[in-house]
Amino acid sequence: MTKTQRQRMIADWLREFRVGSQEELAARLSLAGIAATQATVSRDLLELGAVKLKRDGSIRYVMPDQVESGHAAAKLDRLLAEWVDAIIPAGNLLVLKTPPGSANLVANALDAAGLEEIAGTIAGDDTIFLAVADGADPGLVAALLQRRRSGA
Repeated sequence: MTKTQRQRMIADWLREFRVGSQEELAARLSLAGIAATQATVSRDLLELGAVKLKRDGSIRYVMPDQVESGHAAAKLDRLLAEWVDAIIPAGNLLVLKTPPGSANLVANALDAAGLEEIAGTIAGDDTIFLAVADGADPGLVAALLQRRRSGA
């Protein structure tokens, strides 16, 4: 089974069942004949953009498309403040600098927030290329993200 297939399986389970822990996912994978450690499951959840929420009285993982927009916006603001070191305009792109290993987390939050000014993101290890949507001013988008980053 490939990583993509395993992640698709995890995403399907998160949408269908109440999954409250990484260990539970590792056990489900094991029952399906797929060996995966808790660390592997943790990386999969991060790459999928899954978040842990309290719903219906229990804590569970959900996929980004299952999150209310208010929660996604609050998560984005927190991640911008905690993990983005710089926002640099570059033509119709913005370059966001993060500590090593953090870019994917921030890019997933940017994509999940559904901001109409953002066409999409590409994340490396410590750098995000953010494509500004047609008609949006990159300088204004940079200022918007900077305000969200500073909590203003």
